[in-house]
Amino acid sequence: MLHRRIEDVMTRDVATVGPDAEFRDIVAALDARRISALPVVDAERRILGIVSEADLLRAQVEQAEDAHFPTGLRRLTNRHTTGDGHTARDLMTTPVVSVDPVSSTLRGARLMDRRRVKRLPVVDTDGRLIGIVSRCDLLRTFLRPDADIRSEIEHDVLRGALWLEPGTIVVDVRDAVVCLSGAVDNRSLIDIVVRLCRAVDGVESVNHTLTFDFDDSHITPGPAHFGRRSPGR
Repeated sequence: MLHRRIEDVMTRDVATVGPDAEFRDIVAALDARRISALPVVDAERRILGIVSEADLLRAQVEQAEDAHFPTGLRRLTNRHTTGDGHTARDLMTTPVVSVDPVSSTLRGARLMDRRRVKRLPVVDTDGRLIGIVSRCDLLRTFLRPDADIRSEIEHDVLRGALWLEPGTIVVDVRDAVVCLSGAVDNRSLIDIVVRLCRAVDGVESVNHTLTFDFDDSHITPGPAHFGRRSPGR
């Protein structure tokens, strides 16, 4: 596995509110959990919307502005956005941008960037909320310990994906910079190794001093052939 999945980094213990939760209860829940938004769910945990601090502040501002309008001329809207007396259903943002748990963290990051959101509810195939992932959760994938990065490259990339024998390529990782040394059969394999290592979550850059026994760069690509496979493969 190269890019980790959303389910690997998401928060599973998600605070939620129902659609009938009142303004003050929403504020209290945000304050108690020290979070900035709450998913709004129905009785079966199907997600209906998101209510955030921004939604609540907007409601207060619009309430204050409405107070200056003469009676009978106050703005009428399809969506109630005042404070006390209104519920999560009135205040929440819809539709919700969500993600499934098996999506890659890279897809989650791209979705956040494209839709300009700070968090993504994680839903199952029935639309039920099972977690939430924030920008911070995704950024943590770039703060992985060097030992974890090295282990993933050795086991998942070199042995799992490329079937190379242990010791064929020596992996050293320092401050998320990967250094590869060793020798492989074919020159073309070097580019493949470097690209796969760069795709591992947390890797900042890849340097190498890899050498090859045979220059196959002039050969038309045929069936995949990787060098120095593990015994029994």
